[in-house]
Parts: sequence; C-alpha cells; structure tokens
Amino acid sequence: MIRIRRAEERGHADHGWLDTYHTFSFADYYDPAHMGFRALRVINEDRVRPGHGFGMHGHRDMEIVTCVLEGALQHRDSLGGGAILKPGEMQRITAGTGVMHSEFNPSLTEPVHLYQIWLLPEHKGLVPDYEQRSFPEAEKQGRWQLVASRDGRDGSLTVHQDVALYLASLAEGEERSYDLVPGRHTWLQVLRGDVALNRLRLAAGDGAAVSDEERLTVRADAPSEVMLFDLA
Repeated sequence: MIRIRRAEERGHADHGWLDTYHTFSFADYYDPAHMGFRALRVINEDRVRPGHGFGMHGHRDMEIVTCVLEGALQHRDSLGGGAILKPGEMQRITAGTGVMHSEFNPSLTEPVHLYQIWLLPEHKGLVPDYEQRSFPEAEKQGRWQLVASRDGRDGSLTVHQDVALYLASLAEGEERSYDLVPGRHTWLQVLRGDVALNRLRLAAGDGAAVSDEERLTVRADAPSEVMLFDLA
C-alpha cells in the first residue's frame, strides 16, 4: 500500500524570513490525520532568507537530522559545537535530556534551502550528542547511499532508532529498486525533480508512506534526488 502526501497538501507558513512546509503536524499547523509515520515525527522543508535564522532554542528527546540542498546553514549548540552545514553534508543532533541550538543563514546574498527531520528516539533521556558527516555527490549518483542508521554502519550518521536513511541522485530515465523486508515500512521524500514510484508520479516536495509492499522501484523522469527511510 502506498499513500501519497502531495507537496501542496502540506502545512505551510511564510514568515517573511522563513518559508516553510510541514509534511506532518508542526508548530501552529495541526492535522490529526498527519501526525507522523512510524518513528518519523517531522519532515520540514525550509527556505531561510540571507542573514536570518532560528535563534537559540531548546529540544528534548528527539533525533534531529538536517540536510542542506542549497546554500549554507550555520549551527551552534550548548554542547560547544559549531559548524557550517553545506550541500553534501548532513548533521544529527540527539537532543536527549535537553540541548539548546541555533541555526542561521550566514550569507548576506544567498538563501538556504534545507530539510529537517525529527525522529522519535528508542529511549528517552539519552545523553545529548552532535554529529556531522560529508556524503559526496558521487557516492549517491545512481545508488542508494546510506547516510544514517542505528549502528552508524558504512560511515553513516548514528541515530538512536531502528531506521536506515538513504539518499539517491538519479539521472533522467535512471531507475533504482529497493526491496522491503517483511514487516518493515518506508517513507520516500522527493527532494528534487520528478519520479515515478511503482508507476505513481511524484514531484519535488511529494512524499509517500509505504507498507505491505515487497519492492519499490523509483524511476527519474528528470534529474532527481530522493530520500528513503526504512522504518520498523
């Protein structure tokens, strides 16, 4: 079964400095039919204007994964961490018992386009932690590149949840399949381009919840980038 979440159906808010879309209920957007999927709690697509950002704010008991598509995002946190996140890099924060952080677009001319993901952790009260890794474009061209996993295997980020997160960049006409283990579920999010998921058309910003399927086949109808979550 595949249930599609169209980009235009998502929650939306334009704050001037921030243009944001919420796949699931978040902040002032509440939809009881879209509260998350399995351990996935938040998929936000954000565009932040130059010289603006999120001031220091707190989180608890959440695994936060950030992926920048265009521009750069400056990160600072109460753990003493500070870095600039660029395309090809991904970041994971374990909020655990509590962490404060800020996210800011340091450019005075270029906007930043990013996705931020929140996953419910397996356990509450984890020790707060921060991790950032680089995943070169060549590593995800035409293949599923593992970027986050429960055990941090193959150089991926470590997340405290039974999930494997993949990225793939596909040329026009290129096709890749993914086999599901019985009892597992997937969420596919189209970051860029247009694809067919088992012949169902998806555009940039669209997502799809998948359960009780044996195989997913993703075919790019234009140069595309997709994010796939393999979930318990």
